[in-house]
Amino acid sequence: MRVGLSYNVKPSDPPAHLPVDAFEEYDSEATVGHICDALASLGHEVIRLGAGPAIIEALQHSRPDIVFNIAEGEGGRCREAHVPALLELLGIPYVGSDPLTLCVTLDKPVAKRLAASAGFPTPNFRTFRSAAEFADAGLSYPVIVKPAFEGSSKGVRLASRAATPEKAREMVRFVTGTYRQDALVEEFVAGPEVTVGILGNDPPRVAGVMEIAPRTVRNEEFVYSLEVKRDWEKLVEYRCPPPFPPETLSGIERCATGIYRLLGCRDFSRIDFRLDADGVPQFIECNPLPGLSPGYGDLPIMADRMGMPYLSLISEILSHALSRQEVSLR
Repeated sequence: MRVGLSYNVKPSDPPAHLPVDAFEEYDSEATVGHICDALASLGHEVIRLGAGPAIIEALQHSRPDIVFNIAEGEGGRCREAHVPALLELLGIPYVGSDPLTLCVTLDKPVAKRLAASAGFPTPNFRTFRSAAEFADAGLSYPVIVKPAFEGSSKGVRLASRAATPEKAREMVRFVTGTYRQDALVEEFVAGPEVTVGILGNDPPRVAGVMEIAPRTVRNEEFVYSLEVKRDWEKLVEYRCPPPFPPETLSGIERCATGIYRLLGCRDFSRIDFRLDADGVPQFIECNPLPGLSPGYGDLPIMADRMGMPYLSLISEILSHALSRQEVSLR
C-alpha cells in the first residue's frame, strides 16, 4: 500500500520568545525515520507528508491509500484534529482517533467531566482564566496546576505541585501568562503514577500497564514534569508490569478500557492515572496520539517489555485501522 505519514517535527532553531517547551509535543526527525523504516519493512511505500498547510497539496498529489497520523497540529485547542478533519474531507482513510476524540482529549477539563459523568474517578478540579480570578474554592491541598489543553508535560514543572493557595495562584499566573490558556487546578493524588497502553477497537486490549516510579523523591512529592521527562533515565524507573496486587491491576485495566471506549479512542492510545490511598485509579488524562519513539515513548517501552517488538507494534496499529476501514465499507 501507499502509506502517508503525517507529523510535526521539532524545529532545529525555535524562536527565543516562546516557552522552552513550546514544541515538546512534536516528534524528532529520528522518530519519523523509525516509523517510516517500520512501515517500509512491512512492505509499504511510505510518503512523508508533514502536517503544515503544504499537506493539502501533498495529499492531492500523492493520494495515499491510508495515512498514519501522528501530527500534533499547529495552534489552538483543536489543533490535533486539523489533519484528521482534512483527511475526512478528502475521503482518505487514516490511522488513529477521529477529530472529535482528539479535541475532547486534548482539553483536559472536558475529558475529565466526561469521565466523571460516566462514573470514572478523577481528582476534583477547577479552571481559571487568570490569577486574579483564582479562588480557593474548596479544593484540598496540595494541588497541581497545569495548562488546560497541552500534552507531553508542557507547562508542568516541578513547581506545579502547590501546597498552599498562594503557591497555586502563583502557578496559575505562570500558566495563563506563559501559555495563553486556562489553568487547570486539580487536587494532587499522592499515590503511584501509572500509564496504560491500549491497542485495537472491537474489543480494545491492554498492551501494558506501567508505573512511573520516582528514584529520588517519594510518590507524595513526585510530579512527572518537563524536568523529569528530559532526564527520565536518572530520575524515574519504569516498572512494566508494576508490582501491584492483581485486583489493583485489574481495576486499572477496567478503568483504562472503559475510558478508551467512552472517549471514542481508536487503534491506539495511552491513558494516565494516579492511584489514591485506597488503590483506586484516578483518571488524569488520555493521549490518543502517544509518542512512538522506540526506547523513549511510553507506549513502545510498554510494548517492548510485554514482548512486542517495535515493528509488531507499528504493524498492529496499522492493522487495526485497516480492519476498521473494511468494516465501514461492508
